[in-house]
Amino acid sequence: MTETTSPQFLSAAPAAREAEKPLHVVVIVGSNREGRFGPIVAEWLLARVRERPDLSVDVVDLAEVDLPTSLSFSPSAAVAAELAKVTPKLAAADAFIVLTPEYNHSYPASLKNVIDWHKAEWEAKPVAFVSYGGLSGGLRAVEHLRPVFAELHTVTIRDTVSFHNAGALFDDAGNHHDPTGPDAAAKTLLDQLSWWGWALRSAKAARPYGS
Repeated sequence: MTETTSPQFLSAAPAAREAEKPLHVVVIVGSNREGRFGPIVAEWLLARVRERPDLSVDVVDLAEVDLPTSLSFSPSAAVAAELAKVTPKLAAADAFIVLTPEYNHSYPASLKNVIDWHKAEWEAKPVAFVSYGGLSGGLRAVEHLRPVFAELHTVTIRDTVSFHNAGALFDDAGNHHDPTGPDAAAKTLLDQLSWWGWALRSAKAARPYGS
């Protein structure tokens, strides 16, 4: 008698292997503005991501990338070199955290530009948001980003971390004056991102997205 393995177990095997690996999160620092406050918030965020054994992290800092706003299907060698700083990192991500300020009630052009240069790299992955700004704490920028990422077949995480009047919240060393609330919010965000990241990664291992 020939022993066979059920297709159910064959498809479940790669999903089980994927579930054993830390979730790879890419943090996107969305501002490239002169004198930006983003690096301070980014370091605060990265410290909390790195505390978690279930996550690994990489960073895409848009101040270090110079992509033109004229999109092209045949980019020049110079543009291809800039894409090479970003595209492989986005493709390798299981999940994203977008760190955005609020400029004129919305998010910065640098962030929209890097989003529009990519498509498949975003699909079927979760996206969480950390924002900062004045009275609104960048939340209007986040709400403008949600429909953009929905169009790209992502799952956006409901809970956010936002810093209102951000410049007054951190000391000169980048430490938050009262971290209890932000730390709790970050834990909630990362827990939700982790759940969705593992769920979607396991599902794609069993069946590629769009098949």
